[in-house]
Parts: sequence; structure tokens; C-alpha cells
Amino acid sequence: MSDPGAASWYHEKESAWLYRKLAAAEPLVQRRQLFEALGHAAEQQAEHWAPSLHPRPVYKVRLRARIVAALLRVIEPRHMRGVLAAMKLRGLSVYSAAPLAAGHLMPVTVEDVGLRHRGTGGNLRAAVFGVNDGLISNTSLLMGMAGAGASSQLILLTGTAGLLAGALSMAAGEYLSVRSQREMYEYQIGLERDELAEYPQEEAEELALIYAARGMPLAQARAIALDLVTRPAEALDALAREELGLDPDGLGVPWGAAIASFLSFGAGACLPLLPFLLGATGRNAALIAGSIAAVALLAVGSILSLFTGRHALWGALRMLGIGASAALLTGLIGRAFGLTLSP
Repeated sequence: MSDPGAASWYHEKESAWLYRKLAAAEPLVQRRQLFEALGHAAEQQAEHWAPSLHPRPVYKVRLRARIVAALLRVIEPRHMRGVLAAMKLRGLSVYSAAPLAAGHLMPVTVEDVGLRHRGTGGNLRAAVFGVNDGLISNTSLLMGMAGAGASSQLILLTGTAGLLAGALSMAAGEYLSVRSQREMYEYQIGLERDELAEYPQEEAEELALIYAARGMPLAQARAIALDLVTRPAEALDALAREELGLDPDGLGVPWGAAIASFLSFGAGACLPLLPFLLGATGRNAALIAGSIAAVALLAVGSILSLFTGRHALWGALRMLGIGASAALLTGLIGRAFGLTLSP
């Protein structure tokens, strides 16, 4: 829609319709009441725009919204969070935060509100996976070349090319992914900023309802939310975290993600290259490369157990098994091709 007012009216009407469907699918009473109230608030916000539209439009449910509603009838709403966020529904952070414990107060400052969203584990986990990707892919590549009977110099050249190609590909993919995600999140935060400026009281009520859905007394939640919207910057930060489930300070830096991906992949990919870089040749170089990769895979598997909660030894052995299988299979394929192509 070219008219911003008509677009806002349609967005609120669609949100209200979807909130009703979400409320009907939600088994928990508090969450159901939250989404019913958010649907009512969206209807009121649509009425805010209606007087400025001539002629008054008629709301027609889009096919996309109907598909989402149909999915809600067969999939639990908490498993649909990503889809619902893409439809720009609010209040979805109730699916990622635990209810308030008895006697535990809802955060009352922006710093407290966003605290549970912050952490460094995601970056560390991404770095470990990047190292793992580079390690397995380049080890498999080198074993394939060794199986085909290539010279040490050719294996070194191929491994170096594989390192650069893989690292650059990973960096480019990570840049585009983070860039696209950041643009989507910035757009959603921008919509929230416009809504906060247009009807702050309604936004305060939505925030209060979210707090109440987690166990805070509604009167206290409303007092906190009304006080918060008197400070627009802090209110927007809180709304982004609580309604959208986003951390405005952690939307991702595309170039930073690309560089980190390049370096982590390259670090893993260079490990099996070490014996060839140090002058080792023939079968000895391949055996040393395989040994280095095996030790590294055990280490990566152990580290990943920190994120999966599995036993470290099990994680290490599983990672070694996966990496060794990939390298062995590639080596056998390389050997088959080497025998086929040899004169």
C-alpha cells in the first residue's frame, strides 16, 4: 500500500486477526489472555488510523495469514515463534523467558530488562563451528588428493586453495546473512518507534500486559510501563526486547561476522596443512595431517559439549567419528579416481 496510513491500518487489522488465532491456539491461560488483549489493542490502533482513510478500506485476510493460522492449529505456538515474529506479532518473548518466580520482581530498568538477552556464548559457539567446518572440509580435501596419489606440492597447493575458497565463501555467506537479518530487525524496530510516537499509552499497555503475563501484578506492571514511555529511547529499547524479542545492541555487525567467519574457518582449515607447510612429504605428511586433524576434532567435540550439555567424551568421540568418516570416504573416492585416471 502506498498510503502509510492505510498500510498501518492494514497491519494492525491483520495483527488483531492473527492475535485471535494465536490466543485460540495457546493452551496457557495467561498467555491466551495476553494475546487476546494484544489483539484488542491492535483493533484500537487500527481505529486510530481509520478516520484519515477515505474511503474506509475493507480488511481482507491475506493467504499468508491464513496459512499461519492453519499452522497454529497443528503446531504449538511456541514452536512457531520465528514465523509469528516474521508476521510482526508482539509479545513473543513470553516463549523465551521463564515465568517469574515467587517473590522475584520484574526488572524495572532497561538494563535489567535486557540482561537475560545478553551473553557471549553465541559468538564463541559460532567460532567453534567455523573452526570445525574448516577442519573437516580441508582435511577431507587433502585426504582425497592424497588418495589420488597427488604429490605433496600439489596437495599443499590444493589445500591452500581450499582454505581460501572456503573461508571467502563462508565470509560472504555470513555477511549476507547477518546483513539481511539486521535490515529486517531494524525495520521491525522502526515500526515500533513509529507506533511508540503515535500512541504511547497503547504501547505502554502492551508492555504492561507482557509483564503481567509473566506473573507481575497488573497495576504494578502498568505503573512501570507508563513511567518507561516517558523516556522514549529507553521505552523503545524495552519494547524491542519485550515485544519483539530483540536486543537492539546485539543485531549483529555484518563485516565483523564475515571477518570472524573467515578467520575461524581459516584457522581450522590450516591445521591439516601444517605438515605440508613444514616440508613433510609422502605418506608421512598425510599421516601427520590426519593425526593433527584427529586431535583437533576431539578438542572441538569437547568444546561443543559445553553448548549441547552432552558428556565431553561422547561429544569428542562423535566429532572424531564424523570427521574421520568424511576424510576416509573422500580418500577412497580420491583413490578410485586416481586409479581410474592413471595411465
